[in-house]
Amino acid sequence: MKGSNEARACLHTLRDCVRWAASRFTDAGLFFGHGTDNALDEALALVLHALHLDHNLPEAYLDTRLTTGELEQVVALIGRRVDERIPAAYLTHEAWFAGLSFYVDDRVLVPRSPIAELIEARFEPWVDVQACPRVLDLCTGSGCIAVACALAFREAEVIASDLSEAALEVAAINVRRHGLEDRLDLIRSDLFSDIPAQLFDLVVSNPPYVPDSTMEVLPREYLHEPALGLAAGRNGLDLVIRLLAQAGDYLAPGGVLVVEVGEAQDALSERFPEVPFLWLEFDRGGEGVFLLTAEQVAAYGARFGAAGAELSVAP
Repeated sequence: MKGSNEARACLHTLRDCVRWAASRFTDAGLFFGHGTDNALDEALALVLHALHLDHNLPEAYLDTRLTTGELEQVVALIGRRVDERIPAAYLTHEAWFAGLSFYVDDRVLVPRSPIAELIEARFEPWVDVQACPRVLDLCTGSGCIAVACALAFREAEVIASDLSEAALEVAAINVRRHGLEDRLDLIRSDLFSDIPAQLFDLVVSNPPYVPDSTMEVLPREYLHEPALGLAAGRNGLDLVIRLLAQAGDYLAPGGVLVVEVGEAQDALSERFPEVPFLWLEFDRGGEGVFLLTAEQVAAYGARFGAAGAELSVAP
């Protein structure tokens, strides 16, 4: 990374390091979207991690001086971010979701779903917060949605599933980290295929939804994430259509289905123009998350099933 020798000679304080790192990120044209959305916040996160300091560090400490060894750690970490385009969360092995800390590595996507806002609000008004809901999280990845749901609904029984054994290994780390071994079960399953027959009050999913055309032009940072968690066919609907076709058998009366489809929102609406998808809005940004009631899923079950059948025989 250019400028590293000069940095070693001229940088003295945490503030110096954060400013320098942010400048290097901007100069290198890095992409932000895996926990932060700008160069300065990302620089601060990585500098604090390199120095083993908490993100709530009082501002006065930014003017404290670094030892030679500490500066070497900072420069090395910033260098990896610039030269290898590794998302910051993979360098720190930590991501925040719904106010909770999660372990992450390149076996799973970096948590960033707007569904976090829904969990923090306990899915009101669609889920009875006084009840003890049964929750299913499909395509759980790191387990962040399932863990956050289990903590939001303290008496709930939660199942989280994923097709990837590697992802489930990471999810298991996070289940243990949050002390949920007795209430959160992990199951390897291709969507609903290996989920035991039962009814859930809430089925939530952030499945792969990136269309082929977008996969071809993703920023380099995304290439460190597992393609299995991103790619979803020509229009990004392959997984979502299968999920809709099967969901009716797993939703309890009065239950709800919440699914993130991101940029595939328009394609989904065009594919099923008669379906009254409720597209949710978020205070902190994000889009492409729909909600359907169990009754709506049942009402359009034949349409979803037909689409799923078409998908299974497509060349």
